[in-house]
Order: sequence, then C-alpha cells, then structure tokens
Amino acid sequence: MSDPVRRFDPERILRVVLPLATLVLGVTAWHLVVKIYELPPVKLPGPGLVWDTLIDDRQLLLESLGVTLLTTFEGFLLAAVGGIALAILFNVSRLVEYTLYPYAVILQVTPVLAIAPILLIYLPQQGAVLACAWIVAFFPVLANATLGLNSVDRNLVDLYRLYGASPGQILFRLKLPSALPNMLTGIRIAGGLSLVGAVVAELAAGSGGAGSGLAYRIAESQYRLNIPRMFAALILLSFAGVVIFFALSGLSYLLLRRWHESALTREA
Repeated sequence: MSDPVRRFDPERILRVVLPLATLVLGVTAWHLVVKIYELPPVKLPGPGLVWDTLIDDRQLLLESLGVTLLTTFEGFLLAAVGGIALAILFNVSRLVEYTLYPYAVILQVTPVLAIAPILLIYLPQQGAVLACAWIVAFFPVLANATLGLNSVDRNLVDLYRLYGASPGQILFRLKLPSALPNMLTGIRIAGGLSLVGAVVAELAAGSGGAGSGLAYRIAESQYRLNIPRMFAALILLSFAGVVIFFALSGLSYLLLRRWHESALTREA
C-alpha cells in the first residue's frame, strides 16, 4: 500500500513547479520586451515567431538534429567505453597510469575550439566532428572511473586476497561495483559534454561551408540573418541536452537505487 505522504511530497512538486514557473516568466518577459520596444526579428524574434519557425522548418531542423545526436551518441559511447577500459588498465598497472594520464590531462585542458580546425584538415568532416565529441567527453569518464577504482577500501581488497580471490575476481566482484557510482557520475557528465563537442566541431565545419548538423544550421542562419531559425535550432539543442542529462540521471538512479546512499536518500 503506497504512502500518501510520499505521493504528495511538497518538495517533489516544487521541483517541477518552480522550473516551469520560471520558464513561463522568462518567455513572458521575452515576449513583452519584443512587443514594447518593437524589436525587429533580425534583432530579437519573439517567442511566437520562433515557435512558428520551429513548426514550419521542423523537417529540416529535425533531420539536422538527428545528425548531431548520432555524432553525440557515437562520441559518448566511445568515451564511456574507452574511459572505463583505460581506467581499469590504470588500476592494473601504475606504470601505464604514470605514462598516459598526463597526456589525458593535456587533451582535456586544450580547448576543443582550437583542436577542431586542425582535425578538419587531417580527417574527414564526420570523423573530425566525432573526434571532438570524444575528446570533450573522454576525460570525465576516465577521471571519475580512475578515482572510483582507486578508492576501494584496501581492507576489503586484503580480505578478498586472504580468501584466495584472483585479481580478476577482485576487479569484477569488488572494485567495479564499488566504483560504479563514480563511473556513472563521469558518464552523466560526458553525455552533455559529447553534445558540446559535436556542436563546436559542427560550427567549425560550418565556418568552412560544410556540414549538416544542427550547429551548422545555426551558423547558416546567422550568415543569412534568419534569426528565428537560429533561435529555433538553439532551443532544439538545449532540449536535446536536457533529455540526455535526465536519461543518464535516470539510468544512474535505476542502477543505484537498491544499494547506494545517494539513491536511497532520494527515496527517503
């Protein structure tokens, strides 16, 4: 039998109502500013015009969104698999960690906006965009997974060894489950960053007159002074980023809800 107190939890209601109310107020203020100051669409289109453009150009924008999301997913998948695999290798061999980790840091701190034009010279356009999405998303997964694997209680590791567990058993039965919350944190961060990397690379490709993703449509609309379409594309990108974040947050909750303190606290 469900608890009515939990069903009508005021805090959960506020988490939904307050962001929606803020959105309504923001859109209303946007509309009033355009209306009062009589701003032309080339300066600031009203929310109604942006919505109409989103509906009228939906086929073009959704096709471009699909291209961007495909690149985002591919970059995210490569970053998640590669980051976790390299973190496991770091945990197994300190020599490998000392050798490669500084280069992972260099890759992270180098602005992707500076890397994208170079990659576009030496790689096909789609390969360069995918590489940018991977570069941006890779380090958070690697750093969080490495931290999680290195933070396992040493007393538990010694206990496993005392009972004759092999290194593989210690890794898969102790270290990986213990590091799962950190890995999921890195994956959740990487989801949004892979979209950022794909967008930056598409903008760089768009400046050269090539591309088909949603970021390219933004650059194209800017050059043609089609500001309503630019706003519509930006709204779609923002919505995609929010969906990615909540999808990965939901995955994290499903994997942790029965045993980890962070998920148990949310249910309390």
